[in-house]
Amino acid sequence: MFDTLSDRLAATFKNLRGKGRLSEADIDATAREIRIALLEADVALPVVRSFIKQVKERAAGAEVSQALNPAQQVIKIVNEELVGILGGETRRLRFAKNPPTVIMLAGLQGAGKTTLAGKLGRWLKGQGHSPLLVACDLQRPNAVNQLSVVAERAGVAVYAPQPGNGVGDPVQVAKDSIEFARTKVHDVVIVDTAGRLGIDQELMQQAADIRDAVSPDEVLFVVDAMIGQDAVNTAEAFRDGVGFDGVVLSKLDGDARGGAALSIAHVTGRQIMFASNGEKLDDFDAFHPDRMASRILGMGDMLSLIEKAEQTFSQAEAEKMAAKLQKGPKEFTLDDFLAQMEQVRKMGSISKLLGMLPGMGEMKSQIDNLDERDVDRTAAIIKSMTPAERDQPTIINGSRRARIAKGSGVEVSAVKNLVERFFEARKMMSKMAQGGGMPGMPGMPGMGGGPGRQKKKQKQAKGKQRSGNPMKRKQQELEAAKRREEQAGAGGAFGLPGGEQQKDFELPDEFKKFM
Repeated sequence: MFDTLSDRLAATFKNLRGKGRLSEADIDATAREIRIALLEADVALPVVRSFIKQVKERAAGAEVSQALNPAQQVIKIVNEELVGILGGETRRLRFAKNPPTVIMLAGLQGAGKTTLAGKLGRWLKGQGHSPLLVACDLQRPNAVNQLSVVAERAGVAVYAPQPGNGVGDPVQVAKDSIEFARTKVHDVVIVDTAGRLGIDQELMQQAADIRDAVSPDEVLFVVDAMIGQDAVNTAEAFRDGVGFDGVVLSKLDGDARGGAALSIAHVTGRQIMFASNGEKLDDFDAFHPDRMASRILGMGDMLSLIEKAEQTFSQAEAEKMAAKLQKGPKEFTLDDFLAQMEQVRKMGSISKLLGMLPGMGEMKSQIDNLDERDVDRTAAIIKSMTPAERDQPTIINGSRRARIAKGSGVEVSAVKNLVERFFEARKMMSKMAQGGGMPGMPGMPGMGGGPGRQKKKQKQAKGKQRSGNPMKRKQQELEAAKRREEQAGAGGAFGLPGGEQQKDFELPDEFKKFM
């Protein structure tokens, strides 16, 4: 959603790089570009004015003029001001001292309240709570049925005593849900209220009546991040008519400019608490202003990436895999590779995960063109192999590759490329697990390619060269034959008894890689 804003800000900061000192004209030009970028992103004008004023005042101060790198200092200022606009610190849910905690959702029709109720319920369930969804939207056709379906998909309970479609009293349903939650031991109640196509008195009165009936601990205003400046007007109307404690942004994965999302917290004085950034029930998380600002400025979001990994990967499995790699590369099989790949897939879209890495803003087009189905094709290739082939990929020859390709519906070359990439990845992962660092980098401990090692190899190679003089070469051959005879009589080089045929001797696999 913030791609356009990110691109404009990146271009602005690029012009500052390499300057040892920023003049007043440089600061004015930068502020002007940032102002244009924010206005194009549909950020509210009062917010833009306040933001630019703060940036200019701080950029003209000592923290920039005395900095070793003024450009980076300006970026730091913009980042801190963005965090301030987005609400400052992360706002957490307030839970009631005596359960159940009541959370009421309010907003316009089409903002995504019903789907978001399921996402919030699933998220709370993952936090160890037992949520109950309450169907108080009795006006919209099939709203009750939709909430029941969403609750089933999310794996949470639902309270829907009325059929809806204009039948039933939403205020009475909300009242009864509290006692039902206590009886069934649900510690969180999420009330899904009705919405309208616009602000009207009937909507406000009904929402206010439900609020008075259940005395919610949190009233969350759900706003569609794609509706532009009207989001701010709607938020102000709800704040004055019903009142709310926090904001939830839905449809944050859309392609709208999204500047309204930057304005709501500043204009209403209520922080953004959650963000929904996809259609799946898992595409929902707490909103962190500092992380969002970092993403907008193209600096990535490593903390969110780490949290996703911690939620997905088992600590015991990770330790088990590390122990395998330390034993040697051959311990890591294609089954392990497939398991790791499926774990990464559970974290979400590969494109979104890559977008969280710092510096990936410059590779946005490549990330956008990434085909998510490549992971499925790789999984299909591995699953088309026999257990023996997955355990020992070295046995995969031409005929086996053809069979695997036919079974997975890909070209033979795709199977060959996968196996080759697996060998390289296994070797690198094993090297890193053993503390050897990345292979092939010169001058580092445990890495190939260092100048000393190259000279040693050259000396070894030079010692094995044959003489160009015929007489001297003949003498070398005689001496070598004599040494072989002595070894055969006294015992072989690997401790074999004299006279035993050395040609039948096979090196152990552990030593072959050193030969």
